Amino acid sequence: MKVGIVAGEPSGDYLGAGLMRALKVRFPQIEFVGIGGSRMEDVGMRQLYPMTRISIMGLDELLRSVLDILKIRRNLFELFNKERVALFIGVDVPDFNLGLEQRLRKSGIATVHYVSPTVWAWRSYRIRKIKRAVSHMLTLFPFEADFYKKHSVPVSFVGHPIADEIDTEYRKADVRRLLGLDGEKKQIVALLPGSRLIEVKRLGDLFIQTAHSLKKVINGVQFVAPFANEETMHYFSTLLSRYPDLPITIVQGKSRQAIAASDVALVASGTAALESALLRVPLIVAYRGSWVSYLLVKLLAHVEYFSMPNNLLHDPIVPELIQSSATVDNLVNELIRYLTKPEQRQLVENAFSDIISSLRCNANEKAATVISKLLETQT
Repeated sequence: MKVGIVAGEPSGDYLGAGLMRALKVRFPQIEFVGIGGSRMEDVGMRQLYPMTRISIMGLDELLRSVLDILKIRRNLFELFNKERVALFIGVDVPDFNLGLEQRLRKSGIATVHYVSPTVWAWRSYRIRKIKRAVSHMLTLFPFEADFYKKHSVPVSFVGHPIADEIDTEYRKADVRRLLGLDGEKKQIVALLPGSRLIEVKRLGDLFIQTAHSLKKVINGVQFVAPFANEETMHYFSTLLSRYPDLPITIVQGKSRQAIAASDVALVASGTAALESALLRVPLIVAYRGSWVSYLLVKLLAHVEYFSMPNNLLHDPIVPELIQSSATVDNLVNELIRYLTKPEQRQLVENAFSDIISSLRCNANEKAATVISKLLETQT
């Protein structure tokens, strides 16, 4: 039995690998072919293209890469039909996967989309395309499933694998020792400017300048900055070389440990924001995109908040500093508020506990159960 699968970014690689492992328990002879990262390759996926070829962020990147992306999608459609995969799983990257799913489903191949597009938040007109493209939608968050049910799209809420796997009882002292950070007495801030190079280019220098300014105000503060790959780590290190006395520890990977070791996290809007909430670490979200992309989002958005923790909470609590609001002074002021007011940190930690309980659902197993039923109808 052969299954096509495509993920386009590190978070999708993580989700795809967990799902693949759960499916292999049920179907030991299953084969996976498509696009993903090192995690999915480690589980046994046959890689057809590097994941970076389809990983785009914003309209400006799309315009530069559109011809290559369309060619890859066309080639995948032809290959999946030639090899007649039993089913296709698109993991996130909806701008790439939904078009492929629509063509595959029309040709008689069942399709599953794992991770809902933010159709509930903006560009709601996409629901028509989703209904044509997707045999079954798997959502990470409960309110997403409610949205699809209202629009008659087959859907299952499976929870979030990070909520299942994350250890909410990390001892800061232990994790700090693991990362080589200094003792229990000093306050530590995690800096996560993004998993993609374009994000680090937009936020890296801002985060470094913020750390430089904060160090003047908070005595002995330290910083830890984890990066998903060598490319982003090298770029950030080059920026940091202009501040030789700034106490920032750089690590590759280990983002979860870096957040857990910290008293507060400064993050780009994305998976790191949710991961911080699941670790019950107060956070500040900063985002800078191209003005074209930002204005399009504002024009078509149906929700007020950028970060998932705020969308999951009844009373949003995470500061979001977007575009022109993402300044050194504003970021420093928010960090000081958390670092100097323990009662504020406790308020946030209590709110985040509710998010954890709502998302801990054994997601990989639930998703594999849904897909297993679909596979049984295809074979």
